[in-house]
Amino acid sequence: MFKSYEFDRVSGEAAFHYSFDDGREFTERVFFAVEDEYDTDLLDRALFLSWLLIGASYYKCFPVREVQFIGARLDDWQADFLNMVYQEGLSQYAFENDLTREDLAHFTATAEKSDEAIPYDGAGILALQSGGKDSLLMAQLLEETQQQFDALYISSTHNAPAVLHDIGEWLIINKRVIDIPAIKQARAEGGRNGHVPVTYIILSIGLIQAILSGKQTVVASIGHEGEEPHAMIGDLPVNHQWSKTWPAEQSFAEYVARYISPDLRVGSPLRSLSELKISQLFAEKAWDRFGHNFSSCNRANYQQGEDNTHLTWCGDCPKCANAFLLFAPFVRRDELTSLFGGKDLFTEPNLTETFKGLLGIDGVMKPFECIGEIDELRYAYHKSLNRGYQALPFEVPESEFDVSGVYPAQIWAQELIQPAL
Repeated sequence: MFKSYEFDRVSGEAAFHYSFDDGREFTERVFFAVEDEYDTDLLDRALFLSWLLIGASYYKCFPVREVQFIGARLDDWQADFLNMVYQEGLSQYAFENDLTREDLAHFTATAEKSDEAIPYDGAGILALQSGGKDSLLMAQLLEETQQQFDALYISSTHNAPAVLHDIGEWLIINKRVIDIPAIKQARAEGGRNGHVPVTYIILSIGLIQAILSGKQTVVASIGHEGEEPHAMIGDLPVNHQWSKTWPAEQSFAEYVARYISPDLRVGSPLRSLSELKISQLFAEKAWDRFGHNFSSCNRANYQQGEDNTHLTWCGDCPKCANAFLLFAPFVRRDELTSLFGGKDLFTEPNLTETFKGLLGIDGVMKPFECIGEIDELRYAYHKSLNRGYQALPFEVPESEFDVSGVYPAQIWAQELIQPAL
């Protein structure tokens, strides 16, 4: 049940409340930076969207088909939007919990039409940051095109990776406090767990902060990715990173234009680029600046409540293996291996099955991580052999992947960084 949400304009705390029929309750809190003036109507619309999306983190404990709202109503478009989020966005969760699309939430409209979007006169860019290659490359490209921006980092603590203090005009940190105690209690009593569409949640939080900061544009850093499903459950594609896909970005942008403001822009200027092209650009434009200060490794850096001021690599997970593949064609072997304690990850026996999954070998499933597509990773692997990297202990098919291929993106987003490409 979606119970309520509220915002404290003095402390900047937003609270989102949910419950189940058995009396079990969950509350998530997010702490924002608050300016003296902002549009309260616009803010409420953004809070409502965040409330809808954050709910997935708690719905997953005890999934039901029918979901209730207290004091809120949805129109047909919103109901269809949430069906997509709570079905496609929870596909990995469904796979890991032996569920089908029919077992997941089905929203129905309770209003003919929700309130229409309103005008907004914000200006400027808020760029979401993680400390990974994509968002740091985005910062570099924005600087090269002389675009002023504030950086936003969403954290489970009050800290942010040190590298983020050197980019943008200001670094804003939003502290997100997931109701971990209630989730643990639910799991102890038979509740389920699994992946949720976290990118949507992060975008919605960024949208709130943009409104509070008077910004017009929320910039994500997502290339062409997530389109390749890991498996199928009937007609439901199983996708770890559904909320990073191009269809998902379009749907999010349409929700914002329909129900919040058509003057707000949310999306990724990197969308038209492949993951491999992003890695090439990072190696060419940003490696000297960020090469030893960034990381895409979730295991080593992005655990709830852990200090990640100094980013590192574990060298033993799919994200590390994926990054190694993507950078090997463009970075010297001694330089890249220095990030992993001098190890060439292609020679690590404990990663053999991981690389098989990444490269589509022997029927090994792709890891449930934000990773490149099989065709581009095969291409990257063969190019890396030309730079002196060791061969994997199995054959990998050749690939004719087009590194410079251009994919669909929002026009405004493409134009934002086009001069730097």
